[in-house]
Amino acid sequence: MQALIYDHVRTARGKGRPDGALHEITPVQLATQTLSAVRERNALDTALLDDVILGCVMPIGEQGCNIARIAALNADYAQSVPGQQLNRFCASGLEAVNLAAALVGAGQAEAIVAGGVESMSRVPIASDGGACYTDPSVNWKTYYTPQGIGADLIATQDGWTREDVDVFALESQQRAAHAWQQGWFARSVLPVKDILGEVVLARDEHLRPGARMEDLAKLKPAFADIGERNGYDAVALYRYPQVEAIRHVHTGGNSSGIVDGAAAVLIGSEAFGERASLRPRARVRAFTSIGSEPAIMLTGPAACTEKLLKRTGMSIRDIDLFEVNEAFASVVLRYMRHFDLDPARVNVNGGAIALGHPLGATGAMILGTVLDELERRDANTALITLCAAAGMATATIIERI
Repeated sequence: MQALIYDHVRTARGKGRPDGALHEITPVQLATQTLSAVRERNALDTALLDDVILGCVMPIGEQGCNIARIAALNADYAQSVPGQQLNRFCASGLEAVNLAAALVGAGQAEAIVAGGVESMSRVPIASDGGACYTDPSVNWKTYYTPQGIGADLIATQDGWTREDVDVFALESQQRAAHAWQQGWFARSVLPVKDILGEVVLARDEHLRPGARMEDLAKLKPAFADIGERNGYDAVALYRYPQVEAIRHVHTGGNSSGIVDGAAAVLIGSEAFGERASLRPRARVRAFTSIGSEPAIMLTGPAACTEKLLKRTGMSIRDIDLFEVNEAFASVVLRYMRHFDLDPARVNVNGGAIALGHPLGATGAMILGTVLDELERRDANTALITLCAAAGMATATIIERI
């Protein structure tokens, strides 16, 4: 049975700090508004749904209590629709879509709304604690370092300079600004409203359309101090003794933005589409996840892509467009070099460096972005992939109907 994509929507992304436009909007409200939009856009009888699955990387406090079920109830979904939240770190939103596709494809569900939510201004990154941050015995065994150290280590290994990563970041900003200017996001971006029903954010707030290379060059490396002062550079070099020293090239300008946002994707079977009078836009062809070396942490997308292509009997040439999450510039630069990809096929409307990375939602967001772009270009196939903390990655291939 095929798992078909019928619709997707995402919120505009707000700066993930107290003065960000979405700080006043609770996580459950972000999720509620996306779920409501899916129902309203498709005149959907939610009693036809078998589940709501949302990725959430910090599922505590306001994002705890199984936010998927609570948001579904809050969005006036049928009482019969359950909900679950999952956490595969930065790949959570895509993994939610994959789980929905697996259930539909196996005949265990007819239709599911999947996606993710993260309010990084209200529930800060790493606020959930856990052994990976706090247990010295685990830290020692996994050579734990913050992700930014891994990104700088990748740049050091590959020879990427500060100028290289800044050039990539500037291109992300320019592509995203152009996409907004041309109206290419308008179909799928949901203006977020406050409790009075007033729109508080209709466009991605993190975007810097006027960014220049000289502006990026003024920014200080973000991870040099903690690398030296907290000993993380030493840990990374102990794991990679062939590296003489880490060159810290990543800044707030060439790393993913901390933002608030939510996304939802409607996945269903062919029979569901007929019952709901909906026409499918694409199918989920295949997906997989992989573990990678946890100290450098961010190198999984290439291996995950190779695993997925092997499983499907496809080659890299069969993919028209790629969405590789811009956790850091060096992550995407390594991926493109590994597969010798034309940059014109990768993140063609910018990525998380320009638009931001609401951890639990990003995977679903970029799947939707590339689906819209496939349709705009009359192209066929896209691959979406994200690296994830603790050394993991997830990848998905979708095909237009």
